Amino acid sequence: MSTNGYAPSLNERVGEVTERIVRRSADTRWRYLDRIKEAAARKPQRQALGCANQAHGFAACGPSDKAMLRAGQGASMGIVTAYNDMLSAHRPYERYPELLREAARDVGGVALVAGGVPAMCDGITQGEAGMELSLFSREVIALSTAVALSHQTFDAAVFLGICDKIVPGLVIGALSFGHLPAVFIPSGPMTSGLPNNEKSRIRQLYAEGKVGRDALLEAESQSYHGPGTCTFYGTANTNQMLMEIMGLHLPGASFVTPDTPLRDALTRAAAQRALAITALGNAYIPAGRMLDERAFVNGIVGLHATGGSTNHTLHLVAMAAAGGIALSWDDFAALAEVTPLLARVYPNGSADVNHFHAAGGVPFVIRELLSAGLLHADVETILGPGLEAYTREPVLGEDGSLAWRDGAAASGDDKVLRGAAAPFQPTGGLAVLDGSLGRAVIKTSAVAPERHVIEAPARVFHSQEELQAAFKAGTLDHDMIAVVRFQGPRANGMPELHKLMPPLGVLQDKGHKVALVTDGRLSGASGKVPAAIHVTPEAVEGGAIARIRDGDLIRLDAVEGRLEVLVPPAEWAARPAASADLTGNHVGVGRELFAPFRAAVGPAELGASIFAAV
Repeated sequence: MSTNGYAPSLNERVGEVTERIVRRSADTRWRYLDRIKEAAARKPQRQALGCANQAHGFAACGPSDKAMLRAGQGASMGIVTAYNDMLSAHRPYERYPELLREAARDVGGVALVAGGVPAMCDGITQGEAGMELSLFSREVIALSTAVALSHQTFDAAVFLGICDKIVPGLVIGALSFGHLPAVFIPSGPMTSGLPNNEKSRIRQLYAEGKVGRDALLEAESQSYHGPGTCTFYGTANTNQMLMEIMGLHLPGASFVTPDTPLRDALTRAAAQRALAITALGNAYIPAGRMLDERAFVNGIVGLHATGGSTNHTLHLVAMAAAGGIALSWDDFAALAEVTPLLARVYPNGSADVNHFHAAGGVPFVIRELLSAGLLHADVETILGPGLEAYTREPVLGEDGSLAWRDGAAASGDDKVLRGAAAPFQPTGGLAVLDGSLGRAVIKTSAVAPERHVIEAPARVFHSQEELQAAFKAGTLDHDMIAVVRFQGPRANGMPELHKLMPPLGVLQDKGHKVALVTDGRLSGASGKVPAAIHVTPEAVEGGAIARIRDGDLIRLDAVEGRLEVLVPPAEWAARPAASADLTGNHVGVGRELFAPFRAAVGPAELGASIFAAV
C-alpha cells in the first residue's frame, strides 16, 4: 500500500488488525453507512422542512442571515458547545460563537449555536460522589448532541469540547448524524505552571502527613492556574491528539494555547472548512464515512505511541460502535506490540503538553509513525484524502494570515519526544491482561520495568475511602496487591480512583511490592504504581474479582499479559462471590437520576456504554 512517500508499505500487523476489524464489523458498518447515505439525500437540510418549521428556525436571526436561510443556497452550520466559565478548558469557548459566525458569513454561510452539552471536570469531582456521574456524562453529552442537531436544519456541524468525557460524547453524537461533516475545534492547553513532578511530590508529602493542606492547595493552584486544559497528558489532552490523528482537527491545532491570534485564526479556518465540505458542494466529506476502520486504527496507534489515557480503551470502543465499527481490547493489545513509545509527557515523564508541542508535537508524531508504516496514510480527513497534511504545523504570516509549514524535522527535545528509530521503548504504553481474574488493562509506560510483574497477597477494599483509612491507620506497611472492587459501571458508574495513587506510591517508595487491581478507572492518574484497571466482568456482575479474599496470592504480569489468582482450583471454584451494599452510592448529588444508566450499561470491554451497537 502506498503511504504518500513516507514508507514503502503498511506495517503487516497494522494491516492484519485493520482487516480483522473490517471483517468483524461488516454487517453493522454496512447498515450504518446505508443509514447515513439515506439521511444525506435531502439538501439543503432546512429546505426539506415545512414553512412553519423553517420560520421557527431562523426567527431570531439577523436580516442577512435570515435572508440566506430563507432563500439562499449557502450552508448552515450548527455549533454544539460545551462552554461554561467554571472549567478552565471550556472558558475560552465563550468567544467562539461570534468568531464562527463571522467566519461563516465571510464565505456565504450561516453559523448558529444549535445547543449546549454539559462539561464536568474530573479534577473537581475526584474522590467525591459526583465522580460517579462522570463516565455516564459521556452518554448524556451524546444524547444532548443528538437533541441539538435534531432540528435537521444544518448542513455541517462544529463541536466545541475538549475534556475527558466531552469529546467522546460529542463524537458519538456526531456519528449519530454522520451524514453531516463534523469539525472539532479545541481550546488549547493552559500555559505551563508548577511542574507536574513537583505537584506529584507535594501530593505524596501530603499523603505522608509531612505538609499541610495549605501547602497542597498552593501547589495545586500553581498547577491549575489559568484558561485551557490541564497540562498533563491525561484524557483531555489525549482527546486532542486523537482528534488530530483521526483527521477531525485542522493540522497542528491541538496544543495551541487559548486566546492567542493563532488560536483565533485556527478557529475561523475550522468553521470555513466545515462549510466547504457539505453536501451542497463538490468536496462532501460526511463524518460517518470519514471515520472508518482505518481512522480508528490510526487513533489506537497514536494512543500507544504517545502513552495516552487508559480511558480510551473504553471511549474508542464506544465511539467506534456509534459508527458501526466493532473494536476489541485484543486490537489494542496487538497494536501495542508493534507501536513504539515516542513521547514522555507527565505522568509518563516530567514534561507537560506545552513542552511536547514545542518539541514537535502531534505533527512530528504523525510523520514518524507514517515513516514507520504504522499509520494508514490514505485515510480521509476534513482536508480530504491523505494524512500527509497532518505532518505540517500552523503559523501566522506577517499580515496575520494562516498558513502551514513543514513540521519539525527532528525532535526539539529528545527527553520529551523521539523518532520511531530511537523510541523510549519499542512497544506501546498500554497492555491488556487476561487470566483467572478476568480481563483488564494496564498503563505500563510510567511503571518501572522491574515492577511490570508483581506477585503479592491481596488486601480487599470496597471503596477508595476504605483503603485510605487503612493507610492512615498504618496497617498497609507490607507487600500487597490492593483489590478495590464494586467500582464498575453497573455498581456505581465506574469512577476514577485518583486518590489511591499517593498512598500506594508512598508504600512503593518504602520498598514494598505494591499493585492495584480494580474494576474502576484511573485515567491520566495512572502512574508509577502498576494498576490493572477496568477489570471485567465487574464485581457486581459476579466477576472473579468478587471472589478474592484477603491473603489470596495474586500475580499481575504485564510482560506476559496475565492477571491470575494463585488459589487452588477446587477451592477457587467453590468460593462464593462477595456482595456489597451499594445503596449509598445510588442517591445524592443526582445519582438517583442515573439508575436507568446503571441498569443499561454494558461491560467495560464493550465501552461501558448504554447504547446498543447500530
